[in-house]
Amino acid sequence: MTTSLLERILNLIAPRACAICGRRLAPGEEMICSSCNYSLPRTYQWQHPYDNEMAKIFWGRIPVERAAAWIYHHGGSQEARMIYTLKYRGHPEFGEIMGEMLAEEIAPSRFFEGIDAIIPVPLARKRLRQRGYNQSDEIAKGINKITNIPIWDKTVTRSQFTTSQTHKDRWERADNVEGLFQVHHPEQIQGHHLLLIDDICTTGATLTACAQSLMEVENVRFSILTLGYAKS
Repeated sequence: MTTSLLERILNLIAPRACAICGRRLAPGEEMICSSCNYSLPRTYQWQHPYDNEMAKIFWGRIPVERAAAWIYHHGGSQEARMIYTLKYRGHPEFGEIMGEMLAEEIAPSRFFEGIDAIIPVPLARKRLRQRGYNQSDEIAKGINKITNIPIWDKTVTRSQFTTSQTHKDRWERADNVEGLFQVHHPEQIQGHHLLLIDDICTTGATLTACAQSLMEVENVRFSILTLGYAKS
């Protein structure tokens, strides 16, 4: 009761707005209103994690076990605003909230079963300094809250700064991340099933490059989970 009353008072003093439609959030709503949450273009790929349109882009490239995205991502769409705000407007808390939301939603499908650790796809140091946080780390924190799967955020680093992937085609994206990632303490991950976390999957180039660095370690399995899937 105390928490609810405090929340109501704070909402009167500084009303919170939905990150998608901009309408005032009701008590108990986080980041987006119930109406926008209901309307999110969910992929439901977690219901078929071994064979779905996102999983197929990795076939023949890396031996991924499960792959899924929470929602379809269309640049400029209303639902894209919350991811854009997470990445470019200094709201790392949005990543944690969305991580919790997607984990709560897909957990009943047993997608997380058997996974030993979460590996957030790292940012280059330069980009990390500019942004102040890695959005994949924040998403991983939210997933950890729901699943209790440990986060190993020091396992993989980005060895150099590359230009943004946003306006590159499939082949340019692959070239842009080739040899980009480096694995540390390989003995820690040997024999484990790792879950790679990123914000958006488009061509899968970044996730593929990260996974290929992990494939150099013996007996490592991995799955992939992202907030959004953007059809290239």
